[in-house]
Amino acid sequence: MKDNINTEKSQNFALDAMVDLLVQQATETKETLYNDSFLSKELLKAFQINKAHKYYIDTRILNEIKDLDKFLALMNKDLNNEKLFIGFVQTLSDWRKSKTILKIPILGMSYRIYVFLTKRVIPRLKIYKKIGLNRKYHFISKAETIGRLIYNGFEVQNFIELKDRHVFIAKKVGKPKTIKPSFGPVFKMNRIAKNGKKIGVYKLRTMHPYSEFVHEYMILNHGFGSDGKIKDDFRTSRWGKLLRKYWIDELPQLLNLIKMEMKLVGVRPVSESYFNQLPKDLKEKRVKYKPGCIPPYVALDLGSTKEAVLKAEELYLEEKEKNPNFTDLKYFFIAIYKIIFQRKRSA
Repeated sequence: MKDNINTEKSQNFALDAMVDLLVQQATETKETLYNDSFLSKELLKAFQINKAHKYYIDTRILNEIKDLDKFLALMNKDLNNEKLFIGFVQTLSDWRKSKTILKIPILGMSYRIYVFLTKRVIPRLKIYKKIGLNRKYHFISKAETIGRLIYNGFEVQNFIELKDRHVFIAKKVGKPKTIKPSFGPVFKMNRIAKNGKKIGVYKLRTMHPYSEFVHEYMILNHGFGSDGKIKDDFRTSRWGKLLRKYWIDELPQLLNLIKMEMKLVGVRPVSESYFNQLPKDLKEKRVKYKPGCIPPYVALDLGSTKEAVLKAEELYLEEKEKNPNFTDLKYFFIAIYKIIFQRKRSA
């Protein structure tokens, strides 16, 4: 009996050591990994059956799981903080690569629109679930996958490309969140406003669902670019980039105007993490006034880098203190002129 226990422990240690090596290789390589060279089927089965290992590997892709949040919440409950959760997902980009029809100009676009409406938009409607229909396959972006994992109490340590899917390595760091994720075309973002008060700024959705939970992950893993925005931000959808370019996504901020939380011209409403990185004197000046729908950098030609945007805000705030009534009017007309006649676009 004792020999059997020792044998089982040594087998567990050997399997753990093997996965340690494979995970290390997966996290260090920059090349695309293939299923056969990453984890064998026999190895996967062994880790699923025996929960004594420090890894738990689920061979199913998340796309085929009926209720993702429920599944991830249960996974969070079952796993301890020492055990890593390794799983698979086929992201939207993986799916696009696998469909040759998308490369045909007109037919590809028609098929893309059809899939978007029938497989992504309609299945999210409440009536779809009420009449008893369930999705057999979830179309999930990279941002939504990472967002769902973070939402359900996991820290995503790696997200690695395979041949036709991605593998994620996650660690339990807390309990699932209780706040509801935002869905629908219009959503609210928590932003710092006058006197440091937090307000919900309305915007048209340009990011994939669950992106609001990925902000800290993006800052930690990607950092900010020279324009003051997160580098290589995969949270923004393709059509979302077009909406942002022409400021269409900011039209719902008219609701913030009506609620008197914002004004027409003023500094940008920014997130708490972004606000905390600003110089102390700029933070003190910013919170004296309501944020605006039209930021100062639109009116001033200083460039679109982070430094230029902050410089434009400093110049605006200095002028605002001297001429509180005239400054906004001046910046408004200059900005409108730049947008209409000089075709100024969002950075």
